[in-house]
Amino acid sequence: MLRDKIIQVLKDQGFRVNPHIRLQEYNKTAFRLIQQKSRSEQLLMHKNFLMKYISKVRNYCRNGCEINPEKISLELIEIRKKSFEETLFKWWNLAWWSIPYQRPYGRQMRFLLWDTAHDSPFGLISLQSPILKISVRDKFLDIPRENLDLWVNMSMQAQRVGSLPPYNELLGGKLVAITLTCNEIREAYKKKYKHSVTLLRNRKLEPDLLFITTTSAFGKSSLYNRLKYNGENVALSLGYTKGSGTFHIPEQLYLEILRYLSKKGYDVSRGFGHGPSRKLKLISLGLRCLKLPKFDFHGIKREFFIFPLVKNLKEVIHESENPIWVDRPFCKLVNYWKERWAIPRMERIQKWKYFNCSEFFDNIERQLKGMEDV
Repeated sequence: MLRDKIIQVLKDQGFRVNPHIRLQEYNKTAFRLIQQKSRSEQLLMHKNFLMKYISKVRNYCRNGCEINPEKISLELIEIRKKSFEETLFKWWNLAWWSIPYQRPYGRQMRFLLWDTAHDSPFGLISLQSPILKISVRDKFLDIPRENLDLWVNMSMQAQRVGSLPPYNELLGGKLVAITLTCNEIREAYKKKYKHSVTLLRNRKLEPDLLFITTTSAFGKSSLYNRLKYNGENVALSLGYTKGSGTFHIPEQLYLEILRYLSKKGYDVSRGFGHGPSRKLKLISLGLRCLKLPKFDFHGIKREFFIFPLVKNLKEVIHESENPIWVDRPFCKLVNYWKERWAIPRMERIQKWKYFNCSEFFDNIERQLKGMEDV
């Protein structure tokens, strides 16, 4: 029975049902257990893809001892569909992070940071449409309710931000994070979305990317806090989310909930036009039909950050001022990162040298081969 199956899946992840559904413990160990189960399911779902391209991806990975941090030279590449870069992006996006990847909705942009000096991928950025209502963001910006869709749709949510091995041990994540504010991403957005309209009110939008938001994995972020470029704060912490979401619902279980709702006559269509909260709404509907309590609030609070791309963001929103754009060419960010973080790290800590490509990919391959096919 679907109801019993849902309860058992939640109990296996550390939730208790009595009758409300809550975590038994609120600590990082409990949070990681939930993430780990979701990630394992995701690897299993994409096993064939990961195995098919593991050798190709491996060819472009470098041992730590092969990297000369002083010679790192980076290019920012926007991902195009069915490209070589898209394959690399997807593989690393699935295999490297402990936090499972969630399919984006609405507007989407993906970027690959590529080390041309060592012919190797350095880091990933994935942007998507933000959720329309987020209390900490909306309180900070104080956006009038009637204009919420207008201003929120002139922003993006960073879903994936991080560096790949061995660059992660050189604090490469710092560079990927400040890259969110570079001129090139803002210009790429302007080119791609120059004819956009809002879905709710069919209003034409200016193709201006005013700010980007993101969250920590859980709790306080060591990556985004005190993140500066030439003395300027790059990211502002706005507080913490309430701890809602759907990642604790395995994808196969979600599909069973959709089939159940469809049989009962509900519209379970998804994709473009439904927004990023569609999955949450459908799961909540399924639980209500099954007479289960709501549990979209999993309790994993995340620190919420805003990356302003204009210096006068609130004045643009409330006083119709012209944007005063932050001017940060990507090449200057790379040079700043090398001098501020990478080279001092290189001299102080040697861990980056010991990353072994063969060991990493052999471990991934063994893990995938040990999984039962879907």
